[in-house]
Amino acid sequence: MGRENIEKYSTRYAIVKSFANFWHNNFFYRRVIVVGRDNINPNDYLIFAPNHQNALMDALAVLFTHKGQPVFLARADIFKRKFIASILYFLKILPVYRIRDGFDALKSNDVIFDKTIDVLKNKNGLVMLPEGNHEGIHRLRQLKKGICRIAFQADEATGFNLNIKIIPVGIEFSNYFRVRQVLTVVYGKPIEISQYYDSYKKNPQRAMNELRDLLSLEMEKNMVHIESEEDYEAIDELRSIINGKYSDDVRMPKLFRDRILINTLNRLKNSNSETYQKICNLSLQIKEKAKTLKTDYRLLEKKQHPIFAMLLGVLGLIISFPLFVYGFVFNVVFLQIPNIPIKKVSDIQFHSSLRYSISLMIAIVLLPIYLILCLAIVSPWWLAILIFISIPSAGLFSWNYYRLFRRIKGGFRIRNMMRKKDEDLLLLKKNHDELLTLISKL
Repeated sequence: MGRENIEKYSTRYAIVKSFANFWHNNFFYRRVIVVGRDNINPNDYLIFAPNHQNALMDALAVLFTHKGQPVFLARADIFKRKFIASILYFLKILPVYRIRDGFDALKSNDVIFDKTIDVLKNKNGLVMLPEGNHEGIHRLRQLKKGICRIAFQADEATGFNLNIKIIPVGIEFSNYFRVRQVLTVVYGKPIEISQYYDSYKKNPQRAMNELRDLLSLEMEKNMVHIESEEDYEAIDELRSIINGKYSDDVRMPKLFRDRILINTLNRLKNSNSETYQKICNLSLQIKEKAKTLKTDYRLLEKKQHPIFAMLLGVLGLIISFPLFVYGFVFNVVFLQIPNIPIKKVSDIQFHSSLRYSISLMIAIVLLPIYLILCLAIVSPWWLAILIFISIPSAGLFSWNYYRLFRRIKGGFRIRNMMRKKDEDLLLLKKNHDELLTLISKL
């Protein structure tokens, strides 16, 4: 598949996508929460507009949370090598040329524009990241006009008959860099650009600005948006302190809890700046002290760490240790090898993208080898299949085993520090309790 027929359905692409999707949604992330999928009407001509914080993972978040074969737009400089370009076209990615690519190169955008019309007409769905580049902050930055320009011009080129709609998309990661985290994707209400037709016919630039402003507002509603630059670190950490325990909540996703918390703080800043500043200060103090003591907020929330319950946990760890070893030995390669090249990449927002891509390639190569070995060594065949299936399942068990081990270990550490009346821990718990009390009163 090349640029000429990028909008056409591809069976090979579908096969690759299904496996990459399975790896992304079931192994790389421990949970993928999708909200607002009913806002996607497959019969509409759609442009998706997600926020851009985590490099390639933002695009994959859209790709793997709804059906179909959408086409993406990306900067043209990554298409310079023919081999790389052929891979990108197969992955349904089109280049967009910018002034920095040279004025001559800008002429190529005419061809790309024609292809975007084909993509929209074919109802693939066009995905554009309107912030232009990524940045690892929980804030929506200034949107570029490109998405609005393409939407209007594509509709104009078809006689304003497509009634193109833009769907704002909010993406949130419980952690940008670690594996087995939680991904939340929120599809907002579609924006009909037809409401700006009259304005566009009179003054295209004004209409694009109006559409961009509305899109920006709608995107903010569906994501974690911390407006304050001065208190950004404190508010960002407060999300973890207060809502971290809700990361896996599907009924009321943490993203929405964070939005409520941030909006409450914004109002508090205007109504009671003293309390607001006290909350921010406590948040930073707790972050620093928890880091020093190497503890996490879930352990702090517990009033007690019953010795009997922890001893039962230790017993469970001892009994299931062989299964942990089995899962670790056959799956450690998926976790450790991707870390080797990452150290050389200065842009840390690409780290997660590299971890996912490399682990996926390892899985594509190694899992068939595991299957062949199981069939060759184990008999009967159905037992070999069961053993093969058990390998990734045991890997997930090993990951949860390690999390439980760290939690029990942390519980014993806190019990020991409490017994010794460690001053740093007592101060941390005092500040933590005071912060929770202040937040609960809001």
